[in-house]
Amino acid sequence: QLQLVESGGGLVQPGGSLRLSCAASGRAFYYNNMGWFRQAPGKEREGISCISRSGSITNYADSVKGRFTISRDNAKNTVYLQMNSLKPEDTAVYYCAAETTYYNGGYCRRGAEHMNYWGKGTLVTVSS
Repeated sequence: QLQLVESGGGLVQPGGSLRLSCAASGRAFYYNNMGWFRQAPGKEREGISCISRSGSITNYADSVKGRFTISRDNAKNTVYLQMNSLKPEDTAVYYCAAETTYYNGGYCRRGAEHMNYWGKGTLVTVSS
């Protein structure tokens, strides 16, 4: 069992930046690929980024590529999402998720169907 708790959401102006954090419980954090998802009002949940166990591999949705950066600190059991050049359309509830894997081949995938654990989400509002 892995508990995930997001933090760092809030109100930010267009063009601004925000960093989200996801704190994971337990010693098993390293054995999970991690991902960030978001769901805007009236929209489907979107897998926006993922990162492999060691952090060597990352992947981004086209909607955030070049603006968002995912990272992880395995010593702190924490994954981050640095969000820059924020747009109003980035407004959404952002979720942290984990995909347990016992292989260290260096990969990640953004599909929600692969995730084993989910946080409850943190709201990001981009508005002037």
